[in-house]
Amino acid sequence: MRANPIAPSARPVHRRSLLRALGGGAAAGALAGCGVPAAYIAPDERSAGDRSAKDRALTFANWPLYIDTDDKDKTRRPSLAAFEKRTGIDVRYTEEINDNDEFFGKISPSLMNHQETGRDLIVISDWMCARFVRLGWVQEMDRSRQPNVTKYLDPLLRSPHFDPGRKFTVPWQSGITGIAYNKRRLGREIRHVSDLWAEDLKGRVTLLSGLDEAFALLLQGDGVDVTRWKADDFHRMCDRIEKLVNSHHIRRFTGNDYIKDLSSGDVLACQAYSGDVIQLQADDPDIEFVVPEEGAELWAESLMVPNLARHKRNAERLVDYYYDPAVAAELAAWVNYVCPVPAARDILASAKDKELAALAEDPLIFPDDAMRERLAIARDITPKERPEFAKRWNALAGL
Repeated sequence: MRANPIAPSARPVHRRSLLRALGGGAAAGALAGCGVPAAYIAPDERSAGDRSAKDRALTFANWPLYIDTDDKDKTRRPSLAAFEKRTGIDVRYTEEINDNDEFFGKISPSLMNHQETGRDLIVISDWMCARFVRLGWVQEMDRSRQPNVTKYLDPLLRSPHFDPGRKFTVPWQSGITGIAYNKRRLGREIRHVSDLWAEDLKGRVTLLSGLDEAFALLLQGDGVDVTRWKADDFHRMCDRIEKLVNSHHIRRFTGNDYIKDLSSGDVLACQAYSGDVIQLQADDPDIEFVVPEEGAELWAESLMVPNLARHKRNAERLVDYYYDPAVAAELAAWVNYVCPVPAARDILASAKDKELAALAEDPLIFPDDAMRERLAIARDITPKERPEFAKRWNALAGL
């Protein structure tokens, strides 16, 4: 096992995808906007006959470049190969998820019509997981079969608003939405969200274009508790951003292309994801990532078992395997996101390889206590709220 950082140009740029229009494609927009009652699946209609005992297999759908791969053979994934050898379970691994809304549109017809999706395990962003959980499109996992998840899941990630107790979801990897800036070019530190609005940053600041990606940090900058924010908080924040857009203080709203702007110097400070900044720092040590003193959003992309999955027990076993601290350490060393298994830090710290041991001290992979105190999982946007909020935000972001 060794660290294998991903170059910025090779990273999957849609993992934290922007929210298009009112939630993506037509199917996503319709369901997100009005929560179509007919689309809801009751708990007693979600399971199918589990073939796990006789059919030692499962199908796992994930994002590109979101698992460890062998340096010499990019089709080989060492952690998955070890799981297959240990359990005798064959894993059909697909890198088919490039955008949350696109994937929602791809499998929603099957789910709403009570049909199999052909997938036993999927990974999507928690704001989209919330939609699946509310619609009853995923199955509750059996934690009695997942002792590692029960023991090692980060306490900060254990009970998001949309899934109290994480009954239906388990974080695959986590991350922080904070502020990135070039300290040398700016010539000063950034410690607060309000520092972005200083005169010397006029026209040199970008915000994330996706509503779900952007709003929490901006609310925190206004002193709002994002675990229980209200509609008035959202509109007050938008009023502030609208003035900054009209005065041309905010240069533009971006997806992951802020990476290019920050690297080139066109932008001096921006909303950013912690995992991206780790890669940027490898090329430019002057780039800093900040969790503002008011706080920052902790998010996750999570594993779920879709309705009617035919290999649920095998899928649950794979989920628990990745919560073994040694396996979690192997994955964290490759993807460089916030590890949802804090115990993996000790595994990396004891590594003889100096690069691996150094990862244990990286607060963007294992946040220290001071940083953890400022992290929060935001209350998600409800289906009832989404049309109004998306319309307001998209007008600001020019979507």
